[in-house]
Amino acid sequence: MTSITQSPYTQEQITAWFRGLFTVAWADGHFDPEEQEILAQIAQEDLAPDTDWQALDEPITSEELAAALGKNTTTAENFLRTAVMVALADGVYSATEASVLQQFCKALELNNDVLDALEITLFDDGQKREPSDPALERAQKPGNSPHPHSDVLQPVRHWLDGMDIHDPRVARFICKMIPSQCPFERDVVLFGRKVVHIPPMCKLNPLYEQLVGLRFRALSYLADEVGEDVSPYC
Repeated sequence: MTSITQSPYTQEQITAWFRGLFTVAWADGHFDPEEQEILAQIAQEDLAPDTDWQALDEPITSEELAAALGKNTTTAENFLRTAVMVALADGVYSATEASVLQQFCKALELNNDVLDALEITLFDDGQKREPSDPALERAQKPGNSPHPHSDVLQPVRHWLDGMDIHDPRVARFICKMIPSQCPFERDVVLFGRKVVHIPPMCKLNPLYEQLVGLRFRALSYLADEVGEDVSPYC
């Protein structure tokens, strides 16, 4: 039986949270309108059914996000952790995604040391941006970046490991976003449609172990504290 848990997040915060995650997910332009519709359907049915997702396909601004989550708060930092997770889900951290995350980080008044460290993995995704875009200047062509498992990423690993799960909606999203084991190169198909092509994440994603650990904590929270059947995620 599912128990009643008190979420520390308001409905407004959850709405802004997921709008922010989808803004990051679509930042590099890899999701067409049909795919966006599918992802919105998943969010509405499985993640936060009480949320109004009519405007989900509208990117949230940094100012809107900060107004909902607060500045320099634990809620804002936990959002940023999940946003980094979304950006790294396909194993490639693009310059476009980095720009969005830096804007969010600045508006939320969070320390950007972790994002700066993560830029060792930056790839030039070929998207058109202003020549003065810092992320574009630091981006590497695929195959030219330093070893992704460099000790430079240790602060990022520690930061991701520090996230606690306190909301079932966030926990369910994490469980769906991160696969249960390192997948082979494959196409993800939902409702009979291809959503995205995912390479072998354990080989390409320098923070795959941290993401798997985060998924385990989300599963444990749903099973132990919420009393939810987690077998669909296993």
